[in-house]
Amino acid sequence: MSPTGTIPLAFESFREHLDEHYDRRERLIKASRDITAASKKIIFLIHRVLNEASGDDRALSLRAAEARRRLAEVRLIMENVAHELDGARFWRYAQNISGGLQEYIEAFSFFHYVECGGLVSYEQVQANLSDGAGQPLFPVPLSDYALGISDFTGELMRLAITSMSKPNGRTRATQISEFVRGCKADLETLTPHIHDLYKKQVVTTQSLRKIEEAAYAIAIRSSEYELSPWMLDHIVSQVSEDKES
Repeated sequence: MSPTGTIPLAFESFREHLDEHYDRRERLIKASRDITAASKKIIFLIHRVLNEASGDDRALSLRAAEARRRLAEVRLIMENVAHELDGARFWRYAQNISGGLQEYIEAFSFFHYVECGGLVSYEQVQANLSDGAGQPLFPVPLSDYALGISDFTGELMRLAITSMSKPNGRTRATQISEFVRGCKADLETLTPHIHDLYKKQVVTTQSLRKIEEAAYAIAIRSSEYELSPWMLDHIVSQVSEDKES
């Protein structure tokens, strides 16, 4: 074949390669959006379950089972696109799935905290995103894990504020405050090495301050006056609403 004949063939090969690249990229971006939307719904569901914690035990158990089922459905989305991220391709396309992965880690961390207590480890997240043989669907970047955990502290702030008006809620809020403070301190060492973590740490600091200010206001009010349990709960409820707004 003449040299002039090889040029169109070369450009045809380049076109096919670029089409494949853009198609894979779009599929991953769509999957990431689906994962993000589904994970947010799981977080809202967990909050609803916790808000109904004084309700029927059987109903609460069913809602918790629903959250677990939805997590499995989101994981299935990632399992279905794992072949797009096979081998070295993962690092080329990791940014296209990153947003959804962080949101899933946030939802999974929240569910783990409610079910088991404590922080879900990086190893537990990677194990969750592995097949039946223990092989990872794809490697979970440490940066996505850290950013997902940082977002998770915001959900803990909402949980702490809404818990304060409930029996033993102030004790739970104190425990959450200590937990969030520990997460912030642990993530601080990673801040120089992970893009966007500094901005998320600022939000974590604001979340921690909201919890502490609400607890401080309640402690001051209760020490100044001899309040009945009903009146104290009323004040706590008001403070909680102010901090959530």
